Amino acid sequence: MERVFSKLRNLDAYPKINEDFYNRTLSGGIITLVASVIMLVLFINELGLYIHSHTETQLVVDTSRGGKLHIHFDITFPAVPCSLLSLDARDISGEEHFDIRHDIFKKRIDSHGAVIEVRQDGIGAPKIERPLQRHGGRLEHNETYCGSCFGAETADDQCCNSCEEVREAYRKRGWGMTNPDLIDQCKREGFVQKIKDEEGEGCNIHGSLEVNKVAGNFHFAAGKSFHQSTFQLFELVTLQPDNYNISHRVNKLAFGDSIPGVVNPLDGVQWTQEAQSGMYQYFLKVVPTIYKGVRGRTIDSNQFSVTEHFKSSEMGLFQTITGVYFFYDLSPIKVTFAEEHVSFFHFLTNVCAIIGGVFTVAGIVDACIYHSQRAIKKKVELG
Repeated sequence: MERVFSKLRNLDAYPKINEDFYNRTLSGGIITLVASVIMLVLFINELGLYIHSHTETQLVVDTSRGGKLHIHFDITFPAVPCSLLSLDARDISGEEHFDIRHDIFKKRIDSHGAVIEVRQDGIGAPKIERPLQRHGGRLEHNETYCGSCFGAETADDQCCNSCEEVREAYRKRGWGMTNPDLIDQCKREGFVQKIKDEEGEGCNIHGSLEVNKVAGNFHFAAGKSFHQSTFQLFELVTLQPDNYNISHRVNKLAFGDSIPGVVNPLDGVQWTQEAQSGMYQYFLKVVPTIYKGVRGRTIDSNQFSVTEHFKSSEMGLFQTITGVYFFYDLSPIKVTFAEEHVSFFHFLTNVCAIIGGVFTVAGIVDACIYHSQRAIKKKVELG
């Protein structure tokens, strides 16, 4: 057994020196202090790298097909009343949506930006006097209401029982409603009065859109749009001026859910109209993006880049319709962000390397200084 212990002692890589042979020096103490500080700083830096994750970025071709694109927006128009502000969308597949109201909310704001009223988009006002029937008489108690579409009917039994139904019938015909005061439904619902009441106000419009995952555009315009042939026209209420101020602030615009650490380039952007009215255009390149968190959370969203252009209305109504337009196109490249943590064993290896490396270098420096001091001391004694 003693022989086994003896062999184990021979394997000792750390031979001990009797303390009587130790020679402590001032330079050695200073080097030890400096080495300890360096080790502490390197350890804290390595600990920070271990605690915080790092991001790996990968670019691949986007092979996904079909699907939907979710657009979230929050835009303020300081000089366009909510009653005249409409949202439309269209894409290259031919799908079109005019005067979108689903999941759209509007806030009436005064000239100072204070909120006057919050409502979901739509016209709703207390009705006055009895409705006018399609046959020309007023609604009696025992009658079913069927309002006139004022010449825009597409069938003999079609009824328009609200101002919006009359306007929709006009849009389908490709007509513009230039005087709502002549329409009984609009007069009873106070549509014209509503526009007058909101004169001088602004509007904050926010909500979300779901569109096809193809190139397209959505836009905010003063007036309610309708479609005729290949042109998109706008029903501009005659009570309002022709020169609309489309100054605006983009509080938020995102294609999909928010990605941690990514700021959308249009958030907080403001534009003020200084000349005549026209089209303010944003051209967006949407990049599909996948974010993978360290805890397994995956977000399938999008980033985008943007350029801007203003086109005045000097060329006429059919060429430039007053409003703010967002034209978007999809990039064929998909970006993947993957957050990763340094493994514990990697962290432990680096800590050991820091301790061993600093001590080794400090020992070499100390030995060099010690031998230099001894050589100088010998020269002095012999000299």
